[in-house]
Amino acid sequence: MKERIEVMIPEEQLLARVRELAEQISKRYAGKELKLICILKGSIFFTTELAKRITLPVKLDFMSVSSYENGTTSTGRIRIVKDLDDSIRDEHVLVVEDIVDSGRTLSFLMEMLKSRQPASLSLCTLLDKPDRRVVDVTVDYTGFQIPDEFVVGFGLDYAQKYRTLPYVGILKMDEA
Repeated sequence: MKERIEVMIPEEQLLARVRELAEQISKRYAGKELKLICILKGSIFFTTELAKRITLPVKLDFMSVSSYENGTTSTGRIRIVKDLDDSIRDEHVLVVEDIVDSGRTLSFLMEMLKSRQPASLSLCTLLDKPDRRVVDVTVDYTGFQIPDEFVVGFGLDYAQKYRTLPYVGILKMDEA
């Protein structure tokens, strides 16, 4: 199989939407300090672009949660690969994710984080695939709703490839 990528969301459109999200988030949390939890590895590009544009004090922490094993579909098994370094108790927390697909991982993660007693807990995702949802999850800030396609770029990968593309593209597999 030969891999091919079709541009879905160009870089300029991505960055314009990130600016809009940062404005909404800055207004919502005005006068507060915000802790962004970047879900590694996929959301690192989105998180850094978002954090640069939020106009209030921001702290960062990182988690790695996996339900994929070098494939294009979720295994349904969720595991914490890296937990937070610091407590989120009494903090205003915004979880930053690259994509919400089935909702399994984010539902699990949000419940776990809620049990750690933050002052507030919200979810921001760059991409949302509502057609794939099997578990309800509340997304507070959405960059783009997209159809059920396997996408790469701007942090999203396929078997650790394509993360550094400056756009979001659809991965196509062609017969070689």
